[in-house]
Amino acid sequence: MIDTDKLTDGLYGLGWATVKKLPEGVAVRLGRRIADTVWKRRGKGVRRLESNLARVVPDASPQRLAELSRAGMRSYMRYWMESFRLPAWSKDRIRNGFAIEDVHHLTDGLASDRGVILALPHMGNYDLAGVWVTTKLNTPFTTVAERLKPETLYDRFVAYREGLGMEVLPHTGGAAFGTLARRLRAGGLVCLVADRDLSASGIEVKFFGEAAKMPAGPAILALQTGAMLLPVTLWYDDGPIMRGRVHPEIEVPETGTRNEKAAAMTQELADAFASGIADHPEDWHMLQRLWLADLEPRDEAGGTEATA
Repeated sequence: MIDTDKLTDGLYGLGWATVKKLPEGVAVRLGRRIADTVWKRRGKGVRRLESNLARVVPDASPQRLAELSRAGMRSYMRYWMESFRLPAWSKDRIRNGFAIEDVHHLTDGLASDRGVILALPHMGNYDLAGVWVTTKLNTPFTTVAERLKPETLYDRFVAYREGLGMEVLPHTGGAAFGTLARRLRAGGLVCLVADRDLSASGIEVKFFGEAAKMPAGPAILALQTGAMLLPVTLWYDDGPIMRGRVHPEIEVPETGTRNEKAAAMTQELADAFASGIADHPEDWHMLQRLWLADLEPRDEAGGTEATA
């Protein structure tokens, strides 16, 4: 009987060991070939991506949705191929591999010593954006990783991200929030992927006109610590450089209860994400259920699907 956990871990290990040694052009072509093969098979992830994109581009024809989902799988595989290769990139390659608009929102926030929370959707390559921050801006940060199965795969991801200069905390357990708050009160930087709720305590938002839940953590951390909350969106163009934008600060509302303030801030975050995703839908790697209308009943431990 095949041990699927060991097989999964072994395949990821093979990717990290092999792909990073390939010439960049070869890796790019291999990634596209794999993406096109997966797309043609129309498995569950591809069908879910297409369903999600139908909400982002509601007037798209079936042909247009198919084109977007194919481009989306190519973008998603580019994320993986880049991630496998990032540990072998030179510092110059990292510094020059990402171009970001309005980065002054981030640098001004770091200079203020208030602490900064960067909140991102599953767009582009947030690992590349993170290592750019640690390399170009020489700024360490703390993030949270979803616990993957098998545990050895989770350990592999943690070691990979820590090797890129990130402090990584497990998503499960109550200790992560307290550690994040301490880092922010000390003027530090926290980066969180925040377009999909993995708990039972998410905040309901309107996202592309329909109800969805997003994590409460970014807004609650900003409320509790006084840190700046900055949305970030990422995308690819036709070249080798990833692009991104730091959106203006989501400020704390002047009135309302704590829960009302958190809800308003999370809705603003969802709106910022939606603006970036609408501009670059093919670079939103959401291959899981997101909208409440699509979700199966969830237990207290969270959802049934996982993503790295």
